Amino acid sequence: MKLKLAAAAAAATALTLTGCGLTGGGEQEVGTESNGVTTLTVGTSVTPHGDIFRFIDENLAPDAGIDIEVQEFTDYSLPNRALVDGEIDANYFQHLPFLESERENQGYELYHFEQGIHIEPFALYSEKHNSVEDLPDGATVGINNDPANQGRALKLLADNGLITLAEGVDPITATVNDVAENPKNIEFVEAEAAQLARTLADTDASVINGNNALNAGLSSKKDGILVESPEGNPYTNILVVRAGDENNEAIQTLAELAHSEEVANFITETWPEGEVIPAN
Repeated sequence: MKLKLAAAAAAATALTLTGCGLTGGGEQEVGTESNGVTTLTVGTSVTPHGDIFRFIDENLAPDAGIDIEVQEFTDYSLPNRALVDGEIDANYFQHLPFLESERENQGYELYHFEQGIHIEPFALYSEKHNSVEDLPDGATVGINNDPANQGRALKLLADNGLITLAEGVDPITATVNDVAENPKNIEFVEAEAAQLARTLADTDASVINGNNALNAGLSSKKDGILVESPEGNPYTNILVVRAGDENNEAIQTLAELAHSEEVANFITETWPEGEVIPAN
């Protein structure tokens, strides 16, 4: 989608004229307004999410009448709680399966924009082995301990023949208890996502989230011994706001900027090896 900055700027001007830019879907206000500019706080993961929204803030937001304050989180359990509590106005760190798990388990009333912004392919990394064929019998493999990402990691292993999931199991919600066949007798080491890159040397291999791999200086294309396919992938990262705030004009402008062609080009140019891939 080609961004129409003039239209975005007009929408931002309308915020000032109508005074409707600060009212959210619940009790929390959306952003703060000063001198015709609406400031929105967006909670993100560090890389690439924070990088993407800093690009938007520096290059696109000024002409659209908004200012973005990026608040980075390293713990996946915090950004949705911060959004619900009104500490931030939007967040950008998660894919839909993770959000659905949070809605179900935490009762969060959150809205997601259906169009994704980017995807980071999961990969299996190893400091000890150059290929999956080299993994020994009884290999230790690090894997996410959160439900939404554990199924994603298991699907990567199943798609490449390392394990078989039980018949009828939805890979999105699969857990290690759903492994039906395990010919290499893999021993799964469950850990919080950010820990997997830090403890890679302690395992034979680990499946690591794209953003955590990037933070650790790993490239899925260069370093991964297995890499997830982006085709038909349900794990695109999405922009999330409180339910009811999706029609707020400042939020609408933010969403238009985030889904723009300029952002897609920034992603492609910044990560040319495909560690981060635009979704639109």
